[in-house]
Amino acid sequence: MTDLPSSGTSVTSTGDYFEQEYHVTAAEAGEFLIAVGECLQAGDDVTLTGDDWDLEFAYNDTVELEIEHASGDDAELEIEVELSAADGSDSPPSLG
Repeated sequence: MTDLPSSGTSVTSTGDYFEQEYHVTAAEAGEFLIAVGECLQAGDDVTLTGDDWDLEFAYNDTVELEIEHASGDDAELEIEVELSAADGSDSPPSLG
């Protein structure tokens, strides 16, 4: 189980869609990514726990990894990991 920081911002939840954004230190983000990475390496379902929700997700072995970089005055690096449902459906997992 991967616990998320308790300082989540920008929550969106409608029907079967859920999104929550976090602003954390680089060290906290690293801890989170390591925990998720350990689940992926072990082949375990990814289980995330927030302030008032839990999400368990069984995924396919093929993972989409996207790297996006923008330079200039507002330079940023975005790393996105996208997991598809193990059953092949497009429906998201339920939040508990």
